[in-house]
Amino acid sequence: MNIILADDDKIVETALKTIIEAGGEIKIIATCDNGQDAVELYKKHSPNVALLDIRMPKMTGIDAAKEIQCLDPNAKILFLTTFDDSEYITTALSIGAKGYILKQDYESIVPALKAVEAGQTVLGGEIVQKLSTNISKPDLKKWNLADKEVEIIALVGQGLNNKEIAKALFLSEGTVRNYLSEILRKLDLRDRTQLAVFYYKSK
Repeated sequence: MNIILADDDKIVETALKTIIEAGGEIKIIATCDNGQDAVELYKKHSPNVALLDIRMPKMTGIDAAKEIQCLDPNAKILFLTTFDDSEYITTALSIGAKGYILKQDYESIVPALKAVEAGQTVLGGEIVQKLSTNISKPDLKKWNLADKEVEIIALVGQGLNNKEIAKALFLSEGTVRNYLSEILRKLDLRDRTQLAVFYYKSK
């Protein structure tokens, strides 16, 4: 897997390179220290995943992600930051980012990159807790959702993948995929990232 990394702290960049490349499965093919250059690196390299910080000079990670998404609607973007601000989190997810984790949770960085590259949505445990504490849950029943669909939405909102949801609800992964397809159809959403945002933002 090839990724680009944007972080304005050189010490952090060096540490991340050591952590991420240690297993030999992931290669950081380019780095930069601002959002503007991150966009240019994405254009040049078309990486599997773009790993972005939030606060950077010239252009924030959020704005860089927006531009990258315009260039490539299928771009896989993972935010890695020290900021667990609820507004940052929901904005990041609403613009199409596939994940949001904190730098101090360093053991989750490589698994998160692999999960995002595989098409999953990743929210660090601290992020789920932050959203749960600060954002009202929607009244899911008003969307004419079955009880099992409501349960699945809640588990997606907590960052579980299909296999984990299947295990939690004693279903097959195929059944979970079918449920998710129907849920996305009912709610007119594109993917599980938008579904996670829906879970935390809808009233």
